[in-house]
Amino acid sequence: MSIAADTMDRPLVLIVDDDEDMRSALRELMLSVGIDACCFGSTKELLHADLPERPGCLILDVRMPGASGLDLQQHLTLNGNTRPVIFLTGHGDIAMTVQAMKAGAVDFLTKPVRDQTLLDAVTAAIEKDVSQRAVARLVKQHVDRYAKLTPREREVLREVVKGRLNKQIAFDLGISEITVKLHRGNVTKKMQVTSIGQLIRIWELLPSEIRTERSA
Repeated sequence: MSIAADTMDRPLVLIVDDDEDMRSALRELMLSVGIDACCFGSTKELLHADLPERPGCLILDVRMPGASGLDLQQHLTLNGNTRPVIFLTGHGDIAMTVQAMKAGAVDFLTKPVRDQTLLDAVTAAIEKDVSQRAVARLVKQHVDRYAKLTPREREVLREVVKGRLNKQIAFDLGISEITVKLHRGNVTKKMQVTSIGQLIRIWELLPSEIRTERSA
């Protein structure tokens, strides 16, 4: 499936089902409401495909030859792929549903499913993915800015977000208050904030490995 550069922000639904007629019907349904769709006959086929980085979701059959839809969901999760998943199955049971939903599935629907029910689930899944991607971009921006801080500026930042005063930070780090103020000013500029409140919100968005790393 050829993807033009100007479509990279358009949602793309990935359909994985071993039933060719079902794949075609689902794809036609997506296209009927203006949503691009790409079909695969197995989880292996999807995993070997060169997929574009577009927002969207997965519609997975649960039972298929080879790896199941649940296996694929687990594989994607373990590899950090947070693309939302909708399960479609003709053989679902409560245990499967619980497993899928606990693993983060948006919905678990039983075949045959009403078109509108599926479209509602797809809409919710796409919205979730768009939101996740926006947050991820924002976090990366903050991480890139944090990377520009010196070790001492990072130490000062850690103390500032704890609500500590300049004189307390100066005492703990063995430096003067003036030096603390200079470092705070550099942190403010590099992190591109105008208030302590903004700095605290950014700090809380940073990955836990950054927030918990020991000071140099």
